[in-house]
Amino acid sequence: MGSSSAYANRQEQDLAGHLDELDERARVSRSTAGKFALFALLAAAIAAFFLFDLGAYLTLDNLKAQQAGLAALLADRPLQVIGGFFLVYVAATALSLPGAAILTLAAGAIFGLWLGTLIVSFASAIGASLAFLSSRYLLRDWVKARFGRRIAAIDRGVEQDGAFYLLTLRLIPAFPFFLINLAMGLTAMKLPVFYLVSQVGMLLGTLVFVNAGTQLAAISSTSDILSPALIGSFVLLGLFPLVARWMLGLVKQRRLYRRWKRPRRFDRNLVVIGGGAGGLVTAYIAATVRAKVTLVEAGKMGGDCLNTGCVPSKALIRSARAAHELRHAQDYGLKGGEPTVDFSAVMRRIGEVITTIEPADSVERYTGLGVDVRLGHAMILDPWTVEIADGEGRTSRLTTRSIVIAAGGAPFVPDLPGVKEAGVLTSETMWDALARRDSVPGRMVIVGGGPIGTEMAQAFARLGSQVTLVEGGERILPKDDLEASALVLDTLRREGVTILLGHKALRCEGKSLVVEADGAETSLPFDEIVMAVGRRARLKGYGLEALGIDTDQPLVLSDKLQTVLPNIYAAGDVVGSYQFTHVAAHQAWFAAVNALFGTFKSFKVDYRVIPWTTFTDPEVAQVGHTEATAAKEGIAYEVVRFPLDHLDRAVAEGARSGFVKLLVVPGKDRILGVTIVAAGAGEMLAEYVLAMKHGIGLNKMLGTIHAYPTMTEANKYAAGEWKKAHKPEALLNWVERFHGWRR
Repeated sequence: MGSSSAYANRQEQDLAGHLDELDERARVSRSTAGKFALFALLAAAIAAFFLFDLGAYLTLDNLKAQQAGLAALLADRPLQVIGGFFLVYVAATALSLPGAAILTLAAGAIFGLWLGTLIVSFASAIGASLAFLSSRYLLRDWVKARFGRRIAAIDRGVEQDGAFYLLTLRLIPAFPFFLINLAMGLTAMKLPVFYLVSQVGMLLGTLVFVNAGTQLAAISSTSDILSPALIGSFVLLGLFPLVARWMLGLVKQRRLYRRWKRPRRFDRNLVVIGGGAGGLVTAYIAATVRAKVTLVEAGKMGGDCLNTGCVPSKALIRSARAAHELRHAQDYGLKGGEPTVDFSAVMRRIGEVITTIEPADSVERYTGLGVDVRLGHAMILDPWTVEIADGEGRTSRLTTRSIVIAAGGAPFVPDLPGVKEAGVLTSETMWDALARRDSVPGRMVIVGGGPIGTEMAQAFARLGSQVTLVEGGERILPKDDLEASALVLDTLRREGVTILLGHKALRCEGKSLVVEADGAETSLPFDEIVMAVGRRARLKGYGLEALGIDTDQPLVLSDKLQTVLPNIYAAGDVVGSYQFTHVAAHQAWFAAVNALFGTFKSFKVDYRVIPWTTFTDPEVAQVGHTEATAAKEGIAYEVVRFPLDHLDRAVAEGARSGFVKLLVVPGKDRILGVTIVAAGAGEMLAEYVLAMKHGIGLNKMLGTIHAYPTMTEANKYAAGEWKKAHKPEALLNWVERFHGWRR
């Protein structure tokens, strides 16, 4: 009975699914039919206009000849003439037909200044709105599908400043109004905003033309109306919205800063808080352009990346890979075996790597570059004053025109029962703790399946730990390509890592972590436990709350990296969008330049091409869209895939596990996204980052010589796979016939 009921339920669900699919297909079909019908109607109307030479009626000479007759007709049938003229004007504007200027003159000649202005003002705004809606209905979906990311950026700009820019364009008759109508229809501007701004913006030009129409006999051409002086006046008037916006910005800024007294002079051009990647690059740029800059660091110069992040983790990964290679030496014709891991020596080597690199980030180097480096804690007292407390209890104050907050981030540790008592480690605290150990941890639990968790899980497993990786989601590396995530999952499991997906950490009981999945609890004993579930911006303790800057995650910034106080900027992990060292350095350029020169010229931070790499073995390198993100944003794409199984260098290296996957615009060679899973994938990715940044397509990559045998040949071969999928079959058939004829 239960089986029959379950079968019936499945049948009912299948039927519902089919009905939904049919309904969706019908909806798409109706939409396509509607668009085709509207397009056909518009095309027929425009064709009729030119076929029957209706433009001959919209000339100055014809208007003068018909003026008396139209005036008499108006006196005899006023409502019919007004209504008919109104509809003709709306139709001409909606269809973007030439002759609007003549019709506006006609309104003045027939109806006089005030009635003519009233008629044209509403008719032009309604007609423009119809053109706007037609453009949106017919073309916006297509444009979004092909240029999704660019359109999204334009939409954000339109949402913020669209009304100002539309008003500016409407006030300048030199811009063809019909192009403005059609272009705005492709954006996300709301119809009421478009209508109101259009009606107001076109009113002055309407008055000029209608008034000229009342003096029709004195006009020999439209150039008599739009003299260079008048056009210049319109241009100046068109700048008024932008000037008004600038003035409103000044008023708003005065209100923001009214609680504080601005210094008459400043000790510094810039104070940078934080000596990690973002702060160091910011200070470096400021010193390079000869600004007076102070860099404040409360901990170690170099920040997390040098001391507790990228550098030590990659040094550990290299030692772990050496152990893995020794264990599998027989694969290369050598006598191998289980390596003896001197964990103390491994940790000493990590310290030596840091020591070798740290002079590049040192106080001495930056002092030599012209940066005033202060070791201490910074507190922002007001928008222009920073107090610095050094380690000996002394304080000093500096006034500065601008401030850049680059304080970095800290690992997030969930507040679970027993976590503190268990001595939980993070990516920040694990290095000092592990340096005190004589041997690798026997049992290690890592919570979090992101880049840090997967890298550390593989590294410690290769060094001999029994590693259990706990991930609450359905897969590891959730931000990366699904296929890449699955390959790394399989690799880690083959290497002995126990991976528990869909498991939620509940509490620690002594040296055991209790996790739950499907209502069942499991206890995982450990010698060391590492929390790698994410990072939070380090924003507390700098006085930001007293300034009205919200320190909740993430920090709210303008597209120029400004906080709510425009002279206080942020860069690096405190921004929260992309917590990578290279992104912190990228943001630092924008923060430094905008902070120092923003009064004259500022720049919006560019996030279009952001690469990242997870340093598992094989590595996972990503830039641009994955299939999941492209589908979520409604971006059309096709997939090109090249496996490494038979790449000569990969075979020689014993590194055949992996692939190059490209997402490209359908039918074109423009790259939307790249995922590489390979040994050295991070290095291989650089070519694609350059290509995407500068608009280089797959055709040019295919025509570029790559050294043999190298892993980067895979990039060229991937481009070749795209080319094969798009070879011109019809032309090749003719070429085949040509060769047959030649034989």
